[in-house]
Amino acid sequence: MTFEMPNLLPALPEIFLLTMTCVVLVVDLFTTERTRGATYILAQASLVGTFFITLAGWGEASQLTFNGSFIRDNMGDLLKLFVYVGVFAVFVYSRDYLRARDIYKGEFFVLALFATLGMMVMISAHNFLTVYLGLELLSLCLYAMVAIQRDSLTASEAAMKYFVLGAIASGMLLYGMSMLYGVTGSLDLAEVNRGIAGESRNMIAVFGMVFLIVGVAFKLGAVPFHMWVPDIYHGSPTATTLFIGTAPKLAAFAILMRLLVDGMGTLQTDWTPILVILAVLSMAIGNIVAIAQSNIKRMLAYSTISHVGFLLLGVLAGTAEGYSASLFYVIVYMLMGLGGFGMIILMSRRGFEAENIADFRGLNERSPWFAFMMLILMFSMAGVPPFLGFWAKLTVIAEVVKVDMIWLAAVAVIFSIIGAYYYLRIVKQVYFEASEDSPPLEVAADTRVLLSANALAILVLGLFPAQLLAVCRAVFPSLAS
Repeated sequence: MTFEMPNLLPALPEIFLLTMTCVVLVVDLFTTERTRGATYILAQASLVGTFFITLAGWGEASQLTFNGSFIRDNMGDLLKLFVYVGVFAVFVYSRDYLRARDIYKGEFFVLALFATLGMMVMISAHNFLTVYLGLELLSLCLYAMVAIQRDSLTASEAAMKYFVLGAIASGMLLYGMSMLYGVTGSLDLAEVNRGIAGESRNMIAVFGMVFLIVGVAFKLGAVPFHMWVPDIYHGSPTATTLFIGTAPKLAAFAILMRLLVDGMGTLQTDWTPILVILAVLSMAIGNIVAIAQSNIKRMLAYSTISHVGFLLLGVLAGTAEGYSASLFYVIVYMLMGLGGFGMIILMSRRGFEAENIADFRGLNERSPWFAFMMLILMFSMAGVPPFLGFWAKLTVIAEVVKVDMIWLAAVAVIFSIIGAYYYLRIVKQVYFEASEDSPPLEVAADTRVLLSANALAILVLGLFPAQLLAVCRAVFPSLAS
């Protein structure tokens, strides 16, 4: 048997980021507290370089490499580009926060870059082993990032909960994969799909599909596999929460698409009812329980759960238009999540965590500009027109209507209205409540500029949503025309 060298060009962004992350790791060994900025700059440069390498391949035909276990296509490229944008923003927002709490260490940036690499592998996975490799690389990095504040008992407790529950979810995923391998004799997603079709709805394959959905639902934070989300969001340092709550959602959406659509498309009639249940429960529990929260990080955690419910609407529609609507939704959610957690970091300072909703009282008196940014973010999350979040919800609900699930669209609208209450409650605190103390906002200029750009992008894209939606539709060949 002769060894054939695989084509490395489709995986060039991953290879570049892996190389640069190793360079960052070595450079950080020679930095001190005063020169830690070199690690930060090199980490950001790595993301920028990876962004342009990925962008250079945009629009090309899909390519398989590494014996069909890795795929580079336009959907993957688009998700990766937004992953880089998200992680870049996380680094900018987190720098002052980490420094103020004496955890401004190279480990944060190295772990985040390795986690980004794991997300990229997940997004391009075309084989069960590749899915699992990327997922575990991401998960192991996230466990360490949650516990990075070693003197915090809440962070250590959150990391332990995340590790135990994450291990259970990974076991479920592996068990499902082993069942499908037993039925089809292959780990390749396309071959698995063909094998399942040949078995004419083998019950073992259906059981394997259920276990796969359980594993992915855990990573997304869908009800009833959501129990880790509020505790991890609350217990982690806000910089870590910002990371967990944004970019990994893009990767989780990608493996949902790879596993269900690419790997088990022939079982769509079986997985659609399961996604309907997950979507309804997530929208219900997420929006209702969020109303009772006084801690804004826990509130945003339940908000995330509700957004996952909306995200699933497009996928369960089972059409190319539905998939593009869900892709649009997850990108919009990441942009809103960046802004929301960025505002918490903006309000925090040394010795003080702006974790309670009451901490946002009177923000308009302290900074009318950032009060307006908070208004944009909250209105968008609530789905108020003409902000970007409104169009995200409208597109997924419209796709459900197209497949004659009118009742599900009505349920989504009802829970969207319920969810608007807790977002508007924050706007009330910002504009109509008096602040007990008014310390200045101690945040660097680059954070202020990027946070403003983040919120204004949501407003501008909300006024002109067609461009971003067209890009999301173009990544699916049947919609390109």
